[in-house]
Amino acid sequence: MATVANLTRPGERAEQRRKLVFAAIKYGALTALTLLWLVPVFSSLITSFRTMDDISINGFWSIPSEVTLDKFQEAWKAARIRQYLLNSFIITIPSLAGMLFLASLTSYALARFRFRGNLFIYFMYVAGMMLPFQILLLPVFRLVNRLGLYDTYAALILIHTAFQLGFCTFVMRNFMRTVPGEILDAARVDGCGEFRIYWQIMLPLSLPSLAALATLEFTWVFNDFLWALILLQSDALRPVTAGLATLQGQYVTDWPLITAGALLATLPTVFVFVFLQRYFIQGLTLGSGK
Repeated sequence: MATVANLTRPGERAEQRRKLVFAAIKYGALTALTLLWLVPVFSSLITSFRTMDDISINGFWSIPSEVTLDKFQEAWKAARIRQYLLNSFIITIPSLAGMLFLASLTSYALARFRFRGNLFIYFMYVAGMMLPFQILLLPVFRLVNRLGLYDTYAALILIHTAFQLGFCTFVMRNFMRTVPGEILDAARVDGCGEFRIYWQIMLPLSLPSLAALATLEFTWVFNDFLWALILLQSDALRPVTAGLATLQGQYVTDWPLITAGALLATLPTVFVFVFLQRYFIQGLTLGSGK
């Protein structure tokens, strides 16, 4: 027995060394990729604390000769980042409430009732998710003009609600199908109406899916740029993504001002991700399994 143990120990030690080397290579490569990904972030952070004269003389990739917070103050007040952020919240929060409420109603009907055309309606929602929204820019632009909603908050709120409704319905319908039907049958026996069952039973049980969708949709709608560029003209109505584009000059661009404004614009989504990252990660796979 001792001879067998002595023969196997060198093989076990070699296997352990191979595992250690593989782990070191893996974590080293992941660390290098992470640092490489963070290079633009660090560059933007350093640029926001510099002056334009310093960048013009020494270049972007140089040690700052002067550090200042003036660009953050200028971006917040003079560049109107404060107003742009407020516009983003005015657009994002009603869109989020509308899409979650409508999607939950639709999902409840598609998940818990059997009727002719159920699967067809569900597949229409799924097909809408697969349609690239870029090909709809011109039809939507003409529709918004015909309805008299061009250059209004309502245009963006309605468009975001409509275009995200398919994904929200797809996720919530699959989640609501996992709720035991016996709970709903017991409520019906007790005399509950369908809307009361939806509001007092199904929605509380669906809070995990609602939280995950709220986190994902807040990030997507808040960071939208293209629809704001197409459907808004007034600078006073632009969200922060479109407002940042106006800071770029025709001949000279104040890069510290733009990077300071961009960092201020990312704070809401960073806070949402930090405090709700569990729901954010859960939302990436929500509804994919039974």
